[in-house]
Amino acid sequence: MNPATITPQEERGRKERSRRMLTWLMVIAIVMFFAGLTSAYVVSASGTYWVYFRIPGSFLLSTVAIVLSSIPAQLALVAARQDRKGGVAPLLLLTLALGVVFTLYQFKGWGELVDRGNHLVGNLLHAKGTYGVDYTITKDGEELVLENGEFYRPSDGPTARPLNAEMAEVQNTSSSYFYVLTWAHLAHLAFGLIALVVMVVQALRGRYNSTEHAGLWSGTVYWHFLGGLWIYLYLFLAYFH
Repeated sequence: MNPATITPQEERGRKERSRRMLTWLMVIAIVMFFAGLTSAYVVSASGTYWVYFRIPGSFLLSTVAIVLSSIPAQLALVAARQDRKGGVAPLLLLTLALGVVFTLYQFKGWGELVDRGNHLVGNLLHAKGTYGVDYTITKDGEELVLENGEFYRPSDGPTARPLNAEMAEVQNTSSSYFYVLTWAHLAHLAFGLIALVVMVVQALRGRYNSTEHAGLWSGTVYWHFLGGLWIYLYLFLAYFH
């Protein structure tokens, strides 16, 4: 077909198809990235030492926030498809507000982890709280016993030797992975928040309607994906911690 004969509708359709393809390619790339991280996590968990710690409740509250945020985002897309331009911006603003709430609870959760001695970089003995409730430590899959501030392997019997000196030289890999996974997700979510701001501006300018909403579609799909990705990460980490 001669480019000169392409109608505006056909050109718009071509751009929309390209945008959709780029959106799905981006989603696939992020899925592969996190699949690699979680696979490495599983392999590391089979190592000599591992710390299992209770995930702060703030991360559950952030999960609720991001799940709820998908509702107004989808309603905004529906409103645009139905030419209800006035309803798009308020719904996107609500999504943005819930995204900010998610972010705030993430930082609150990290602060609680630090208070419990779970740092990005730190040894096994930094963990704080009630042993057996807030955290436990295993060696070769065997849960260690804590007595008078000393860790022992229960299988060693009455002649068990303390492991504290050895543990002081071992990195708390479990905590490190938790930060890397959750920080990586928030980094991707930051782009989602920026996209929401752009979409709000576009909505206020009346740019989204039943025929022109490809950008809104891409942003909504990406936001839904971020919510689904976080649910996966939260359940994954809850299972291992």
